[in-house]
Amino acid sequence: MDSVENKGLRARSDRIHIGTMGWSYPFWLGSLYPKTALPSDFLKEYSRRFNSVEVDNTFYRIPTEKTVTEWKKQTPSWFKFSSKFPRIITHTKMLSNCEAETRRFIDVISSLGEKLGVLLLQFPPYFGEEHFHSLKDFLLSLPKGHRFAVELRNNRWSIDKLSSLLREYNVALTLSDRNQFSGAEVDELTSEFAYIRWEGNRTIVKGNLGRTEVDKTHEIEEWAAKIKKLTESSVEIFGYFSKYFSGYPPSDAERLLSLLNAEEN
Repeated sequence: MDSVENKGLRARSDRIHIGTMGWSYPFWLGSLYPKTALPSDFLKEYSRRFNSVEVDNTFYRIPTEKTVTEWKKQTPSWFKFSSKFPRIITHTKMLSNCEAETRRFIDVISSLGEKLGVLLLQFPPYFGEEHFHSLKDFLLSLPKGHRFAVELRNNRWSIDKLSSLLREYNVALTLSDRNQFSGAEVDELTSEFAYIRWEGNRTIVKGNLGRTEVDKTHEIEEWAAKIKKLTESSVEIFGYFSKYFSGYPPSDAERLLSLLNAEEN
């Protein structure tokens, strides 16, 4: 798996991890994947082009250890998986009485070993600042030795209060193209790494056509400049494109990687 070809297709910096949200998309057949590829081949083919992926299906269910071990086996040694916490923890129980689910999820996903990137706590819009103490207690309970990120979809949070809490635990505040926490400036980071999600707008982008639907060239160029500024301060980058950003996240990730690689020349 560690071929010269694979290494040439990833970012030149080992501290930049760029990819897409998910890989199991049959509408990428004939573009990212060979037309004859089977679903069981998708991850291996994906890892020939990118060095990281955000696992979306862990949001819906905790995978088996066998599944996670297969992911690890199918990818190169330098590949990184970031993964969403299950929704039963973040949405249903909203961090309360979820010790068993949290322990099970982290135990299983830790089977990735050195390939484990960031674990994302993505919260619903109804998770507001009244849940501050629940968030604080939950972060305190998390095991050491892992990287965690928080994504909030309630813009009424106090950014100063939230940032102070996340810095205390070295947890990333997710940067996004669609909310108040979108500025990727070094002094706004709450951890030693940056976690970025380009989510787009699903009301105008279908995302299942296997092609670019909206031109996002300008936005990607702006983000490349922001990321370059972060890397100058030795910040590690994890960034993932949704199928609702331009409609075809592989091309978005490749364009960003091309700009970042060009900056290094």
